[in-house]
Amino acid sequence: MKPDTRSFYESAVVAAVRRVATSLDEALDLHALARGACLSPLHFHRVFRGLAGETPLELHRRLRLERAAHRLRETSESVVSLALEAGYETHESFTRAFGAAYGLSPSAFRSSASCLRTALASRSGVHFDPSHDVMSRVDPHFHGDPTPMNVTTETLPSLRVFALRHVGPYPRIGETFARLGAIAQATGLFADPRATMIALYHDDPEGKPEAELQSDAGIVVTQGQARPEGVLEIVLPAGRFAKATHVGSYAGLPGAWARLMGDWLPKSGLRVGEGLPFELYRNDPRSAKEAELVTELYVPVAAP
Repeated sequence: MKPDTRSFYESAVVAAVRRVATSLDEALDLHALARGACLSPLHFHRVFRGLAGETPLELHRRLRLERAAHRLRETSESVVSLALEAGYETHESFTRAFGAAYGLSPSAFRSSASCLRTALASRSGVHFDPSHDVMSRVDPHFHGDPTPMNVTTETLPSLRVFALRHVGPYPRIGETFARLGAIAQATGLFADPRATMIALYHDDPEGKPEAELQSDAGIVVTQGQARPEGVLEIVLPAGRFAKATHVGSYAGLPGAWARLMGDWLPKSGLRVGEGLPFELYRNDPRSAKEAELVTELYVPVAAP
């Protein structure tokens, strides 16, 4: 392990945490945070979540709620005023979010005689603290996942991919895979035993509305395959990749990416390289049990 790599990623995330924590009344500029870390928004999102235990937007929302909880107990500001200050457009949306976090409505929290906590659970240890000039001092700690992640580095050849573009929430990419599967079945693409399903993700899910997120549902094919009508052809360049294998439900993939990018990568002595990250699916969710689904995660890497 090269210490400077760990230091690089930790320093980048600490700087971003400080920027979020000291700008609670400003809209988050996720692209600016990513540029400060010299990463794409998608890579930055995963590194940040892996190290801090939450995304920048989740951190921003949590600290605003902690500030609101403190002011409910210490001031007479109206709930409506605190809701607006916390970034909620209506009293009702603030009450729902506050109740989900604290188990009480804002009014009940304010009137309770019990000594209620204002800090919410946080792996990084970063909380709203009014005694430090609204987060003027931030010192997060990054423990990482105690379970080691089995990651290898591999040099892959160029990959030829036939794909359909998916626009919308990432969890619904399965609908686009179903359409691609029907095309592949009808045109004989599955006749090649080497054909493998692949997903490419282009956008940071916090940086765009869900309805505008872009990803590709694809199938890796050989050079001799003819491209069916209406299908994109994408060529992924050869290169060096870090590979991690996730076994289990696809719902666990965001966490697996966070561990790969936020825990393994900073310790590896490597940095993110040029190119797109992708997922390869090694078995069929229509026939395999959910607990036995095998997904390989690939991220391009380079020496620092």
